[in-house]
Amino acid sequence: MNEPTPQASHRHPPPATLLWAGDHTGFLRLLDQTRLPVDLVEIECRDAATVWHAIRRLAVRGAPAIAIAAAYGVVLGVRESADEDLSARVESACDYFAASRPTAVNLFWALRRIREKTQRWLAEKELDLTGLLERLLAEARQIHDEDRQLCRAIGRHGVPLLQGVAGVLTHCNTGGLATAEYGTALSVLFTAQDQGLDLHVYVDETRPLLQGARLTAWELQQRGIRATLICDSMAAQVMREGRVQAAIVGADRIAANGDTANKIGTYSVALLCRAHGIPFYVAAPSTTFDLSIASGDEIPIEQRAPSEVTSLYGQRIAPEGIDVYNPAFDVTPADLIAGIVTEHGVIQPVNADTIRWHFPATPSSATAITSG
Repeated sequence: MNEPTPQASHRHPPPATLLWAGDHTGFLRLLDQTRLPVDLVEIECRDAATVWHAIRRLAVRGAPAIAIAAAYGVVLGVRESADEDLSARVESACDYFAASRPTAVNLFWALRRIREKTQRWLAEKELDLTGLLERLLAEARQIHDEDRQLCRAIGRHGVPLLQGVAGVLTHCNTGGLATAEYGTALSVLFTAQDQGLDLHVYVDETRPLLQGARLTAWELQQRGIRATLICDSMAAQVMREGRVQAAIVGADRIAANGDTANKIGTYSVALLCRAHGIPFYVAAPSTTFDLSIASGDEIPIEQRAPSEVTSLYGQRIAPEGIDVYNPAFDVTPADLIAGIVTEHGVIQPVNADTIRWHFPATPSSATAITSG
């Protein structure tokens, strides 16, 4: 069996995925993920439209990172609005960002939180525009910081699942590029590295936009973690050869029964894991749970442009006029998931009862979240 040459063990601190520069008069700086891994390019977002389009075209992506970007984007939207009513400014900005991506529930959680906080602030005391902007920016920064803490906690709770595991398969990108810092599924791998575990990660390329090849492979290299890139269609053979003993992925929305929406191709990985007797884990913060929907049948699935399938880096790879079906996500049934790792611990087995027990107080981060 030909094994790849181990990669260098040194680490490079990754650039910040999102960073607000200055006070409430400042701007949002985003790492343009469409340019990775070839170019490190930052986008300066000085208006709401720039943030909206960055979310829409996946310059910033990953459910937690989308939520953080939108929270900062609301500051810009409120700042540039001409409406004299401050509450209306916030509502308009939130409505605007709610239309950017339909599947990632963290986005709607963040916008709902901002709406509710705004109504409370305005009811408590009279605020001028500057006062409101300062509070909105502080709230966005709080959402940003909370996600850092959630990611670290997910990593700590997930590591025990990988004891005795040598090879792990992952799909799409779930690291610092998709979140505030350590990530969700990749947080488990990064924390395992911190604790001295020597894991070999097999990275699905994740067609059609190659988030695994472009982003996850890059992040793992930055951390000095042994990684092997494979085409999505190779996962079954990798499992058959005994190269992996676990799979772990992220999530964009989790229904009350544990059905999980994630990047297209995730469902296939879960089915392959079941066929080969390999545990399939999901890692996600409580903000990704949508307890207002009973099952994955109610999760909206974003349909994206045919050009993402028919072209690759501007080069057409399919005949003109061919019909294209391009769902951005699929839904993995709960019974295929061995466990869901959250900042509170591991949900096992995965079903409506264990999820309800996991969130006994029904935290605000997981209540009645709708797609707007």
